[in-house]
Amino acid sequence: MNILLIVLMGALATNQPAAVTNSPGRKADLSTKVVDADDPIEKELQKLMGQDDEAQAEVDKWIRENQEFAAQGAGVPNAELNRRILKRFEPVRKAYEDFIARHPRHASARVAYASFLGDIGEEDGSMAQLEKARELDPKDPAIWNNLANYHGHNGLVNKAFDYYAKAIELNPKEPVYYHNFGTTVFLFRKDAMEHYEINEQQVFDKALELYAQAMKLDPTDFPLATDVARTYYGIKPPRTDDALRSWTNALSLAHDEIEREGVYVHFARIKTHSGRFAEAHAHLNAITNGMYADLKKTLTRSLKEKEAEAKAGGTNAPPAKVD
Repeated sequence: MNILLIVLMGALATNQPAAVTNSPGRKADLSTKVVDADDPIEKELQKLMGQDDEAQAEVDKWIRENQEFAAQGAGVPNAELNRRILKRFEPVRKAYEDFIARHPRHASARVAYASFLGDIGEEDGSMAQLEKARELDPKDPAIWNNLANYHGHNGLVNKAFDYYAKAIELNPKEPVYYHNFGTTVFLFRKDAMEHYEINEQQVFDKALELYAQAMKLDPTDFPLATDVARTYYGIKPPRTDDALRSWTNALSLAHDEIEREGVYVHFARIKTHSGRFAEAHAHLNAITNGMYADLKKTLTRSLKEKEAEAKAGGTNAPPAKVD
């Protein structure tokens, strides 16, 4: 899902519970059905999906550039950027509609069109295409995953739980399904408690088990690893050692210094709150990229306050385990 575009157009669902740390965005999945690459209809669809990707990439570039210009006082108003975006996507929309009009029973085309509609914020239209695709091909796990995404965003959380489970039943080797399922369980804890008749600690365990399965299937996925680690911020009582192990795993998967320093931010935050002040200082000292400057300043202030509290209390706050 193109989160930048969704945010810009004001269409991001807001029905997730407050004070959560994981992103409410779930990953869409296109049809997993094996097709004949020499089939002219499939070739046409692949060409159309390529046009879709090109439009998405160009719009992403516009948004990034406009954000940079806006920071310098030279960006165009959002209303004007929206107009340009919609104009850029209009021929792609028409191409999808024309293809589906000529091939109304092509489930994969409807899945692709649904993904396109979701990316431009037309979630109801996206859902209608997915429901038709499910009617045409109920054994395609991607359709169940994407419908679960829709229901997770739009309030029918019990359906989301059941649909993710169905996607996994149909394809138990796709990590995206476990990742999405785990995020939804974690975000909607009360719903999960009622749906599965379990307590909150068991909900946390269920979400972590789903994430663990996703990591087992895709052990090098850095965004997934950071989602797993962020989950620990919402778990009460804290599981500090588990959180640190998760961030250590994420650090090992980081692709560049920016990602590594982002992990150091989390190390510093967790170790500040667990009384491991010297280690927190070391992590903050390792953060040198300007993009983290404000956050580093905030964390440094928090660390000094915690140190002062510990000193006033007559203790050096040893790194006791919180588990």
